[in-house]
Amino acid sequence: MNTTIPMKAEPVAVNHSANKSPGLAADQTAKQLKPQFAERLSRFRYQMVQAGQDAALIFSPVNLRYLLNYSGEALMAIVSPSTVVLITDYRFIAQARQEAPPELQVSCYCRDRDRQSLSQAIAMVLGDIKARRVWFEDSDISVLQWRAICEGNGLIEFSPCPPHLAAQRMVKDEWEVAQIEQAAAIADLALERALPLLQAGISEREFATELEYQLKKAGAEDFSFATILGFAERSALPHALPGRKRLKKGDLIVLDFGAVVNGYRSDMTRSFVCGKASPLQQQMYNAVSAAQRAALDAVRAGISGAALNNIAADVLAASPFAKDAGPGLGHGVGLQLHEQPFLGPLCRQLLPENAVITIEPGIYIADFGGVRIEDDVLVTKEGCRVLTKAPKQFELPERF
Repeated sequence: MNTTIPMKAEPVAVNHSANKSPGLAADQTAKQLKPQFAERLSRFRYQMVQAGQDAALIFSPVNLRYLLNYSGEALMAIVSPSTVVLITDYRFIAQARQEAPPELQVSCYCRDRDRQSLSQAIAMVLGDIKARRVWFEDSDISVLQWRAICEGNGLIEFSPCPPHLAAQRMVKDEWEVAQIEQAAAIADLALERALPLLQAGISEREFATELEYQLKKAGAEDFSFATILGFAERSALPHALPGRKRLKKGDLIVLDFGAVVNGYRSDMTRSFVCGKASPLQQQMYNAVSAAQRAALDAVRAGISGAALNNIAADVLAASPFAKDAGPGLGHGVGLQLHEQPFLGPLCRQLLPENAVITIEPGIYIADFGGVRIEDDVLVTKEGCRVLTKAPKQFELPERF
């Protein structure tokens, strides 16, 4: 078995000093901090041992990034109380060795795909560590793949892994917060640079392309998700993908986008009107803004997701747009765009300190238009810190 241990593996911090990005301060902080990989792995191993498990099979790309810093494809990890083995093939073995945190003493096994199945590789590693009771991530592997693994490991007692890692990821360490804050700063800067082009005549697709260019230019390694942008009646589609529709004077605009830094995502929505708002449009915006302010004022560690959701929902329910309000208030954000906690009427989860969540109430009137305002916030003991700082202007000035 190939057990080469990598010597160095640190996430690359994005440098914005050349363009004076507002993400510069976060970037400097990120260089001073380090992700706590050993602590993350130790906490997961504790849960594993407490449950009487000899090992865990990790397939999720998000959890591989969280535990082991791996950002590529076609890799799985076998974690035991004392070892970590990464199984991949020739395409990604060098990347696995480079990215694995050296303090974890990770072993990398390069499987020959033509001569050895994944099931056989897993059987060999589990046999070496004498594992009999093994967790597996049942939501991150196909039925076909899992059948093959089970057939080749008939003596192993497999059981689905509880969502311990999802719960761990909900609470961010300082390094993680710095990455999200930097991603938010990049999004703020990209919008500032692209916004002058958002005027009558431009198409949804043209503006989205310019915004995404500015995100990459400002240092984003990727987009958090496909940019959402809808003009006029299409702004009532919560997840409208940019099309050929051209902006006209008086149109409502909903824009939802984000940046990725070291795997961590930002998520921000701003709503506009092209020119002067009509009384109905302004009333919609005022209602959504009031709902968001009420929720932001109530965020603190210890409040339940349902209670927070209901605060914003009550504001919208008391407005003329009660039947047009979108359900749910927001979600956690980090290595995944949507992760725990999910803020809705059934969310009994108490918000932990240092969770990062979105607050995004919205109103959507079919065949007319929509308004949504969304910010990323860090939950603190006594309140929250807003990470997305782009101005919330509603009326866009007319340009000729």
